[in-house]
Amino acid sequence: MKRYARREKIMSEINITPFTDVVLVLLIIFMIATPALLQPGIKVDLPRAKAAEANTEKNLTITISQNGEIFLDDQRVDFSNLRYEIAQRLKDKPGMAVIVKGDKEVRYDMVVKVIDAAKQSGAKKFALGVELRDGPFDLYRGRPKS
Repeated sequence: MKRYARREKIMSEINITPFTDVVLVLLIIFMIATPALLQPGIKVDLPRAKAAEANTEKNLTITISQNGEIFLDDQRVDFSNLRYEIAQRLKDKPGMAVIVKGDKEVRYDMVVKVIDAAKQSGAKKFALGVELRDGPFDLYRGRPKS
């Protein structure tokens, strides 16, 4: 009687299950952390609009928070110094557009005062910051979605 010696096979495959687990955990962490990094540090609840234009050139952004604080490109500025600060920034690039982002709870007269201060500082182009809302219209084609 012949006895066959049982050979042990060498495992030649790599187990990628732990690697896949690590990659998926990192993916979840990045998906959660990315929106926090991309949003500005100032909490402003912007009004919603169906149509808005995105301008790719460098703009000067003035943000008015719910409690009336004014921020010029994420730096807090007193209203008394606003005209001077805007004039200094427009000195380098006089054609810059001024985007006013006011919380929807801010009084209208505050937004008008900020726009007036920017105009007195020499700004020529103005825009109001809004948050796009999903509506029945295709924003890129200007017609109802099919």
